[in-house]
Amino acid sequence: MPIICRFYGIIIRMNYSEGGHHIPHVHALYGNFSASVAFAPPAILVGELPAHAERCVLEWAALHEAELSDNWQRALKHELLLTIEPLE
Repeated sequence: MPIICRFYGIIIRMNYSEGGHHIPHVHALYGNFSASVAFAPPAILVGELPAHAERCVLEWAALHEAELSDNWQRALKHELLLTIEPLE
């Protein structure tokens, strides 16, 4: 599963094989925590993150919704995913 961003110890990945899901999403990993995160609109779908990490991931997803949507379309076509700027 390609890593598309890293910030504040959080790793964001997007899976090529999950392009068939109805809800576009990414996977956020932080220590022993993980969550599937929708980005249109940003929301935790499954899993959990500590509150501070969840706030950061949701803020990042809101800021980069267009780029995430573009990467989702790339994943559907099994194309190379682009990295996205981290949260600053």
